[in-house]
Amino acid sequence: MFTRLILSFLALSWLSDPGTALAQSLRAELLARPVTPELGGATTRPVATKEAFTFVAGNASLEHKAAFTRGNALFTAVWTPAPGPDPALDGLGPMFNRDSCFNCHLDNGRGAPPKNKREDLETSLVRTSVPGFDPNGGPNPAPVYGDQIQDRGIDGVPPEAKPRVRWTERKGRYADGTAYTLRRPSIKLTKPAFGAFPKEVMTSLRVSNPVIGVGLLDSISEDTLTALADESDADGDGISGKVNRVFDMAGNTTRAGRFGWKANVAGLRHQNATAALSDMGLTTSMLPIDLCRPVQAACTEAARKARPRQGAEISPAQFEDLLLYTQLIAVPRQRNADLPEVKRGEQVFRDFGCADCHMPTLITRDDAALPELRAQTIHPFTDLLLHDMGEGLADNRPDYLATGTEWRTAPLWGLGLTEKVNGHFMLLHDGRARGIAEAILWHGGEAERAKENFRTASKAVRADLLAFLGSL
Repeated sequence: MFTRLILSFLALSWLSDPGTALAQSLRAELLARPVTPELGGATTRPVATKEAFTFVAGNASLEHKAAFTRGNALFTAVWTPAPGPDPALDGLGPMFNRDSCFNCHLDNGRGAPPKNKREDLETSLVRTSVPGFDPNGGPNPAPVYGDQIQDRGIDGVPPEAKPRVRWTERKGRYADGTAYTLRRPSIKLTKPAFGAFPKEVMTSLRVSNPVIGVGLLDSISEDTLTALADESDADGDGISGKVNRVFDMAGNTTRAGRFGWKANVAGLRHQNATAALSDMGLTTSMLPIDLCRPVQAACTEAARKARPRQGAEISPAQFEDLLLYTQLIAVPRQRNADLPEVKRGEQVFRDFGCADCHMPTLITRDDAALPELRAQTIHPFTDLLLHDMGEGLADNRPDYLATGTEWRTAPLWGLGLTEKVNGHFMLLHDGRARGIAEAILWHGGEAERAKENFRTASKAVRADLLAFLGSL
């Protein structure tokens, strides 16, 4: 139904200015819809415990609940090098970041960066590339090391390097004189195992994203993303959301990106396969290769000696269960929606311009992969588009069409449960923000006006906005 609505918008608006007319029509229609506490539509679960991000969708069928349970077992399993005690769960490495999906996405929640330069990365990683593009238009991997540093290895295989993070702070003030401090990380790649990194290497620290509701986000039509985009800011509102066009290995084609901090992955199949390989060194039918590069002799030898296996280390049946698990992780219900400060805060959210990028409402496709995900009115508070966030947040590392200052609008559902689920409140792509207020204060570029509205507001108004965001 909603896909047909979009197509009708297309038919009506192409004679004048199709991009602007369609974007304005669809954006206005979605913004006019009221936000309900059922943030994930019928998939929502009324949970607010430490396990709030681990429940199956509220409308899941019995058959899919069984597959979800199997997928959860795979997601939480600790993988071992091959040959291992359980042939169904071996094949880790030879180089890897973590030995379990769960160990990076703790309780399906948000990762955090190291506290200081002595700590290893646990729920974060470092992307690397050099100027230029790969054959598919993506980042150009760093010679020898690739596009992600594997900071661990099985016995006898050295890790590629040990990233170390140092923090620097700067002070600021709200308009009412209240002081605040913001911090920024810098990355040093120590103990490189295969020679020095090139001088032009670009690095970017990334914390793991929550995985709630990703099946719903995978079910938003590309027509919706295209309609919401306004790359040239034709309507003159200062917001120019852009679709990242990326290579999707699942379909061997170019599609609209929607996952990852720079929207550099188009769909969950590709996301799960690349995470399995890049983070754990586990092969799938989509990516049946080891990470070892020609100069990484110990890695190559360990891969050769591993027990011969028919097919991929994650079998097709396991992969389908893992895929369904990620598709049907429920979104928690909004809490305290009727409190006066939360209601006022939602209006502040709109008045300040936050909703211009953090779109409150989207509608999933009628033909989504699973019946539970079809035609759902959801409130993820994202447009899944790239926006220029200014030099303050820049990592200066392009990713397909995303520039060094552009980031995907992060979904906000589940935001207020971060500390309860993960024991911290580190936000933004590298975890630099210690809470919601600091995250807002880092906004710049297209979000500069919204940030300044927050910084110059009274303490009471700021509190209302934070109350609303904390209720999500």
